[in-house]
Amino acid sequence: MDGNIEFTMGLSQGIAWPWPIAVYLFFAGISGGALSVALFIRFYKKQTENTPFLKAASLVSLVTIALGMICLVLDLTNPLFFWRILVFYNLNSVMSVGVIALSAYIPLVALVTLFAMEEEIKAYKPLNFLLPIIDKLRGLRSPSEKAVLVLAMSVCAYTGFLISALIRFPIINTSVLPALFVASGLSAGAAAAKMIAVSVFKEDLHSKDMHTLHAIEWPVMAAEALFLFMIIMSLATGNAGAQAAFAGFHTGVWANVFWIGVVGIGFVGPLLLNFATGKAFSHSAKAFYMSGICAVVGMMCLRMFVIYAGQLNAI
Repeated sequence: MDGNIEFTMGLSQGIAWPWPIAVYLFFAGISGGALSVALFIRFYKKQTENTPFLKAASLVSLVTIALGMICLVLDLTNPLFFWRILVFYNLNSVMSVGVIALSAYIPLVALVTLFAMEEEIKAYKPLNFLLPIIDKLRGLRSPSEKAVLVLAMSVCAYTGFLISALIRFPIINTSVLPALFVASGLSAGAAAAKMIAVSVFKEDLHSKDMHTLHAIEWPVMAAEALFLFMIIMSLATGNAGAQAAFAGFHTGVWANVFWIGVVGIGFVGPLLLNFATGKAFSHSAKAFYMSGICAVVGMMCLRMFVIYAGQLNAI
């Protein structure tokens, strides 16, 4: 990659990775997580139809990765030269490897979305010009879905590898971060896709896919909590640099973001809505949407906390 292209001081000043990177990490995690869960279910259940959840996940994945790429371009030192990152590669750079993966991932997500949304495209006449393309590429559906599943998981993990390259920041420079980002991406991505599936594609709240997703979300949240605990303990028991970074969890404004946003809203919120409320409410549409919003907000708070507390609490 051209060394003159830097993701450093585009819209923010004073830190290496500013807020557009946190927003990109959020969108990329949602994109990879939503499509990964949908395709896991599709392959596990050997589904052949375009289910409401697959449609929702494909659409969410395409829109969020597009928004994420806009954030990356805006944060370039020279946004108008974004095309250079697609031409100049350095295979020793995590960022370059990620750009290569994204260059394959984005068109494949678009293709998978076309297949998943075929019925809607047929029903909406202005988009009928896409039908011959879908017919011509139909034989690529199965290999495309398999490839994009691998790439979707890679995109979730890549966001963790990307920022962990900042070796002078202990919160960020940890091998657990990619695993944490995969778990949080799966959780929030599935939550976002579920809400779209129910609200836009009229999925039944009590369908088989919804039951499967409900069963999946708790082990994923448990894994996410475990990875967070591992990071916290490694910092609390580490050297002076780690101790300074650990302060981010209990002092300053970003500690509030972690405990209120990540723990309170992201973890405790869904648990209360599903287990501590009355059975009638916990199975209602209102609780369903509130739980989904909690998962998405918690993930965004986690990205913001890691980016800012990770860089501000270092020696």
